[in-house]
Amino acid sequence: MTGRIIGTGACVPERVVSNDDLSKMVETNDEWIRERTGIARRHIISGGETTVTLAAEAGRRALDMAGIAAEELDMILLSSISSNVILPCAACAVQGLIGAVNAVCYDLNAACSGFVFVYNAAQAHIMSGMCRTVLIIGADCLSDLTNWKDRSSCILFGDGAGAAVVQAAEGVPFEFAMHSDGNRGGSMTCQSRNQENCPPREETYMQMDGKEIFKFASMKVPAVLHELLEKVSLKPEEIDAYLLHQANGRIIEAIARRMGLDISRFPMNVAEYANTSSGTVPILLDELNRKGKLLKGQKLIMCGFGAGLSWGAAYLEWQ
Repeated sequence: MTGRIIGTGACVPERVVSNDDLSKMVETNDEWIRERTGIARRHIISGGETTVTLAAEAGRRALDMAGIAAEELDMILLSSISSNVILPCAACAVQGLIGAVNAVCYDLNAACSGFVFVYNAAQAHIMSGMCRTVLIIGADCLSDLTNWKDRSSCILFGDGAGAAVVQAAEGVPFEFAMHSDGNRGGSMTCQSRNQENCPPREETYMQMDGKEIFKFASMKVPAVLHELLEKVSLKPEEIDAYLLHQANGRIIEAIARRMGLDISRFPMNVAEYANTSSGTVPILLDELNRKGKLLKGQKLIMCGFGAGLSWGAAYLEWQ
């Protein structure tokens, strides 16, 4: 028994910050940002929106598509590095908002690999017989962790959440590959904030070695994709779509080249939402699903990569 995705949902803030808007905050311009990242705009929380409220709404939309009542959930798994709450955990906060009274809940912190990791965790719980129906969510409000005076990083990030309902079923293919390398964790860091370092100091914002992250992603992602393809005995061209973490359009293009595949197999929405960390893969998944671009029997790979350093992928066939 494995899990199949029976519903997806996403939620992004209404407020849009364009590249032109950023040019009024830091020395940059639309052409410079698009050329280097493929990003045109990002959605930023305002007016009481939080990581938890976005996550809850994404979850509601996934449940609605699945035709599942919140009370039927056995578990909620939520990936985030930017929750607005520490206690209770974000997953429990979502449980309270959506009324999933029978679900056990916990958070997972795997940064940009987070949604793929919670998907794999949901599969493990289902395969073990511990759960039958699991709501998985990737949600981040990176605007809270972004130094808006640093033009090299503030152009990259946005806020958003995506979710999926995974339910036990017979004969649903699943395979995974995951890795971490803590020795290279210094490539992307963010220290916690406490009473002694408020207001935030520079190190409490995300710090990133862009060149190192680009090098890491362009090498490790093709490697983990090939590792997964070998496990399922498929060739790269037999996969209908690769749903990659939307970190940067240029990174995705580099990965496609290394895989020897046309970029059309790598759908992107980074231009609209920028990098929402755990939110990128499920937001993309929901967008493709609602546009009718995911067809029964299609072979898909979801892949996340980022801080940790961690990276991983999951193979599924759309049901």
